[in-house]
Amino acid sequence: MKSVQPYLTFRGNCQEALNFYQNCFGGQIKNKDTYEGKEIDIPGDYRNKLQHAELEGKGIHIMAYDAAPDTPLTEGNQVQLSVDLESKEETDELFEKLSAGGQVVTQLQETSWNAYYGRLRDQFGVTWMLNYQMN
Repeated sequence: MKSVQPYLTFRGNCQEALNFYQNCFGGQIKNKDTYEGKEIDIPGDYRNKLQHAELEGKGIHIMAYDAAPDTPLTEGNQVQLSVDLESKEETDELFEKLSAGGQVVTQLQETSWNAYYGRLRDQFGVTWMLNYQMN
């Protein structure tokens, strides 16, 4: 296996979410494709939404899209994204950025597995686990 990549689903705010994640992680938003010109039953005001896009950078590759308005979506906790970081400072910085407008689930803390760890749910309902393995 080469890799496993998350594919996030949004309800019309995919571009906003990718901009937010780009601000947090860096990287480039690429391979953007909207519903414009597609032979699919989508309302006219939804045609400019993203049918596919990717955020790719050092150590990150997230794929995402805006689900069609008639696609059932349940915001939940069935998927959590885990990020391994290289320092406590980097962990603090990313935790602060991702939690802006969201909810802290587990405050950053040293753990029994010798890590600096925290968990949050961002403003788009995505749950992130940040982990810095201490020596």
